[in-house]
This record gives sequence, C-alpha cells and structure tokens, in this order.
Amino acid sequence: MSVAFQHRQSAHCESGVTANLLTHHGLPLSEAMAFGIGSGLFFAYLPFIRLNGLPLTTFRSAPGRIFRRATARLGVAVTSVSFADPARGMAELDRLVAAGIPVGAQTGVYWLPYFPPALRFHFNAHNLVVYGREAGGYLISDPVIDHPVICPAADLERARFAKGPLAPRGKLYRIARMPETADLAPAIRESLRDVCRVMTRVPVPLIGVRGIRLLARSLESWPSRLGPRRATHYLGQVIRMQEEIGTGGGGFRFIFAAFLQEAASVLGDPRYLELSTCMTAIGDRWREFAAAGARLCKGRPEGGAGYADLAGILRDCAERESGLYQDIDRVVLDVRR
Repeated sequence: MSVAFQHRQSAHCESGVTANLLTHHGLPLSEAMAFGIGSGLFFAYLPFIRLNGLPLTTFRSAPGRIFRRATARLGVAVTSVSFADPARGMAELDRLVAAGIPVGAQTGVYWLPYFPPALRFHFNAHNLVVYGREAGGYLISDPVIDHPVICPAADLERARFAKGPLAPRGKLYRIARMPETADLAPAIRESLRDVCRVMTRVPVPLIGVRGIRLLARSLESWPSRLGPRRATHYLGQVIRMQEEIGTGGGGFRFIFAAFLQEAASVLGDPRYLELSTCMTAIGDRWREFAAAGARLCKGRPEGGAGYADLAGILRDCAERESGLYQDIDRVVLDVRR
C-alpha cells in the first residue's frame, strides 16, 4: 500500500519535506526555494530556554513555520492536526496512507531506528514524509537520508509521540488543495522582506543580528563566569545546534545563498547573484567559527585562539549579515518602486 512518491535528499528536514510535498502535488520546487519562500533563515540566542540542560541557540525559524509560510505565500491550502491519544494518531495516519495521501510528520530523532546510533539524540522537531505501508512497517521519505526507508510501526509511534521539549504530539500535516497557478515572484519578495525585518528590525536583543552580538558578549564571559569545564559545555552546545541539528548557522546560510541565486533567475535581476555570493562568504565565516570552537572544546585551539577570538568571529558575522540584509532590502524596495 503506497503512492508513487519521489524521494529527494536534502540538507534540512522541514525544507526538504516542503519541497518534496509541493513537487509531488505538481509544483516543482528545490529545497532552497522552499526554504527561502518559507523564511527559514533566522537566529535567536535564548539562554532562558534549556535543551539538554544547556542554553538554546537556534539558527532557523520555529518548527512548522517553513511549511506554513511557504504554502501560504504560494496559495496552497494545507491541513495540520495533532493528537493527545497515540492510538488515534496512528489510526489517522493509516487512513491517510490508505487513501494514497503522502503526509508530513513531526518526530523525535532518537526513536527512529534507521538513524545511525551516533546521530540519534533527543530532538523532537524532525520532519519526514510517510507515503505508504507494508508488512515491515511504514514507507518513509526522510529528506536527510539518501534513500527511502521502512520504519516499524511501534518505532514510528514512539517517535511521533516522544516526550520533552518541542514534543511533536503526533503532528501530521499535508497539502489539501493546490492553486491553479502559483507565482513565485511575489512570494520571493515577501519572504525576503520578512527575513530582513526579523534579522534587523525586531526590537528584541535576543533575535536576529542583535542576538548574534548578544551571544558574542555572553561567550566571552563564559570562562570566568562558568569555569573552564562548564564553558566548554556551553560552547559545544552552540556548535552542536549550528552543525548537527538541522544544518545550522553555516549550512542555512548556504541554502539561503542558493535561494538568492534562484531568485535572480526567477526575478530576472542579476543583483541577487551578488547578494548570493556575499551570503556564501558569510556561511564560510560561520563554519570558521564552528571549526575553531570545536578545536577549543577539544583542548587543541589553533594559534592559541580563545573565547575572545570566537566572539570576534561572531561579531564579524553579525556585521556582515547586517549589511547584507540592508542591501537585500534596498534591492527589493527598488523593484517595488
């Protein structure tokens, strides 16, 4: 019992699911375009929220928003439902699969048995597509895996109803109706205005470019305030959120750069190619931060680099991103005139 569903591997789960579901329903989209139109690029340093006992740093918008924003901006009708009762949640999944409807699901990574043990950690906002069922379990298109997989029913139920932060509560979401036509150009411009607003103009010091600068100030104080061992844990958490959960700081910037490159073609404006090149360079800088931070965590800093040096890289990232978002704003406003 399954539907013909095209599996495509992607860098990030939710943008991959969004692109694959829209493509299945007749609107071919790359992951980069889905991520961009869904305003996936984000930053927040939230020290009062703890993940595994350590402060939360996030490099992407809240779980579910990429799918909701991308579909809304393209005029696509969707349905989403969560469940308190696992039995009801699994019954609804069975009903949709039997009807030949591929459905997105939010899950906890730790309970998915096809993930290598080294990559199974407690993170409850992982997205995948269920598109069929056979004797061995459910047919899964997990965008971060290079091929479709089969997940036993008991394991999928446990993953869908995992406990803890960002508990998925059996969330299922799907495309209910496609528009007759979908115009990418206005959706691209709206998403760019949204990203620029959030990253530079939200008056909250935890979010956007201001959040990156706050993280830099906090990071500098960790050795003296927390002690060397605890400071290493805090730094390791930032790097883990950047490089292991989703695609993180550098990876999301590379996806957004690819989105700007595609936008140049859709909008017929070569200025977006220059913006794409700048964002790629910013992604490289974030990766330099992660590499230097990892070496410091392992006690092997390069050239004696310490927390102050890492904070300097973050401030450079913040400065570059601030300038880039201003440039994007000017290009979008220039077109509107």
